[in-house]
Amino acid sequence: MNTGAIDDLPALADLAVAERLWFHVDGAFGALTCLSPELRSLVAGIERADSLTFDFHKWLYLPYEIGVVLVREPEQHRQAFSLTPEYLVHGERGLAAGLWFSDYRVQLSRGFRALKAWMHLKEHGVAKLGRLIAQNVAQARHLAALVEHESELELMAPVALNIVCFRYRAPGLDGPELDALNQELLIRLQEGGVAAPSSTRLRGRYSLRAAITNHRSRREDFDAMVAEVLRIGRELAGARG
Repeated sequence: MNTGAIDDLPALADLAVAERLWFHVDGAFGALTCLSPELRSLVAGIERADSLTFDFHKWLYLPYEIGVVLVREPEQHRQAFSLTPEYLVHGERGLAAGLWFSDYRVQLSRGFRALKAWMHLKEHGVAKLGRLIAQNVAQARHLAALVEHESELELMAPVALNIVCFRYRAPGLDGPELDALNQELLIRLQEGGVAAPSSTRLRGRYSLRAAITNHRSRREDFDAMVAEVLRIGRELAGARG
């Protein structure tokens, strides 16, 4: 989740079978690469999961919140949550008939979140959404290439999907001082309105974290962000000198 890294799903599935374990995959946003023919091989093995979760709001361009859980064996899912007190007795007819969502999750009731997911898929289709996901991954690779091209920037982790973690490297600075410079850089970048990456720590080092999940993003947006990171970084480094 932090860097977009992908576990070895086939190996984990084999281990689960050998040890008779439940194989759950937290797909978060990465599971949605299945929608792209050119990317789905990255998550090979996900189809062997006993259960899978992922979020439409993380990489299907929908507002927060809408999470999805898929379970291979519906009856096992129902048995895990089903609790039927006298005032919730199920029936074969009337209002008590049909599907009881309370049998499938902790909440007794819930809003109709599935409607926006259904309408989204109905309007745009899986193929279009897959193309947009592939576009975001291509943009992440473009951004990573920009970072690697600049000697003043450092790529902090391999780019597996749509997340790019990087930082500004100021001559003569390291450790807490370099972390502090990048923290201030990030705040100025956000306040300036050019871009709004978040932050994380990788191996104890502060990093800017660009998670690319917007269908409106264009390559020139990342060109502009890198140019601004360099400008602010040089300004901060100069002030320290």
